[in-house]
Amino acid sequence: MAPETRTIFERELAGEVISLDDPDYPQIYAVIRKAIRLTSELNAIAVEDNEQVNRIFNQLINQPVDETFFLIPPFYTDFGHNIRIGKNVFVNHACTFMDRGGITLEDNVLVGPKVNLITSNHPTEPGQRRATYSRPIVLKKGAWLGANATVMPGVTIGENAIVGAGAVVTKDVSANSIVAGVPARVVKHL
Repeated sequence: MAPETRTIFERELAGEVISLDDPDYPQIYAVIRKAIRLTSELNAIAVEDNEQVNRIFNQLINQPVDETFFLIPPFYTDFGHNIRIGKNVFVNHACTFMDRGGITLEDNVLVGPKVNLITSNHPTEPGQRRATYSRPIVLKKGAWLGANATVMPGVTIGENAIVGAGAVVTKDVSANSIVAGVPARVVKHL
């Protein structure tokens, strides 16, 4: 059998458990330090300067966003490099994107204030709890997340779906539906 050739970033995106004592963990930590520095810069910008917000956000996610992207700082992330943003996306203030598992916001997504997108979790085994594993979050075209909603690892929010304010989403949300509550449940179909 050939030796492991995947990078720690590829292993993390594949959902492997990543320990703090992994010999490649310093590579992840370097990106975390970069995210801390860039979010500090981002959050110090006047909201009227959308061009500069987008310039720093491009550095944070390591690729350009469309000129139609609009973010109101402050914004928080633990990594940044695994965020993908479509066209005409709006992210309101005080959102947290823990993106080590990958976060995709397709076109026309609306993200309310204080929304949390959490892609990482910890093993339940007490001896492994400082390790992490990650699962991607995808917000399909036209999805809308209400204020203070939390989306947990591995969840896809379907096209045009709405997540009510304060909801905690632990399972996929079908297209054209509205979910609310803790845990989130379907309350209406569009």
